[in-house]
Amino acid sequence: MPDDPWQPPRILLAVDLVILTLRDARLHVLLVERGIDPFRGALALPGGFLGDEHEEIEAAARRELSEEVGLSDMHLELLAVYGEPGRDPRGRVVSIAYLAIAPRLPEPIAGTDAANASWTSVDEALGPGTKLAFDHRRILIDGVERARTKLEHTALATAFCTETFTISELQQVYEAVWGVRLDPRNFYRKVQGARGFIVADGPMRKTSNGRPARLFKAGPVHVLNPPMTRP
Repeated sequence: MPDDPWQPPRILLAVDLVILTLRDARLHVLLVERGIDPFRGALALPGGFLGDEHEEIEAAARRELSEEVGLSDMHLELLAVYGEPGRDPRGRVVSIAYLAIAPRLPEPIAGTDAANASWTSVDEALGPGTKLAFDHRRILIDGVERARTKLEHTALATAFCTETFTISELQQVYEAVWGVRLDPRNFYRKVQGARGFIVADGPMRKTSNGRPARLFKAGPVHVLNPPMTRP
């Protein structure tokens, strides 16, 4: 019987990272300027190929995060797998995308094949004046939508506030991530209706308009019931 001439296609495995944070009350994403071809000089999400066949996929994501932008010790969650033919001019590349959402992240430090790294507002990154390399626009859109959904169903928003905060400050987090303006009275009602989301803490605080506001802190629950549904 002759040998089977069929050979499996050569597929390269890569990782991409959607790192989101709040800066100046706006949702920002970490982007790098590519220092090598293809797409030299274009903005892209941090990421790269696995180091070898023995490297774990999440370990590769953490390595790229450290090598390209100098960040480490972040909670990463699997976002999606992207493997459409033609997404990378170097060949058939399948990318495993990870998402991280964290408060108060430091300025990134570019390294390896990144010429520069910086926080960019999501509005600017997805705006008509910005062209992202590969299919990173689609990956970023998926990552932002996942972040918005997490704020609906989890207590993640409190992580972006100080230890004690006002309802108005919590509302600013939701407005920044969701990209919408919220009615204060309706928001207050929804927050108070989510059992264990926040609890009162400490004395009243004077706000910028001179009126006192009650202080709260994060409550004991992680999953909101009922959820904070988007308008």
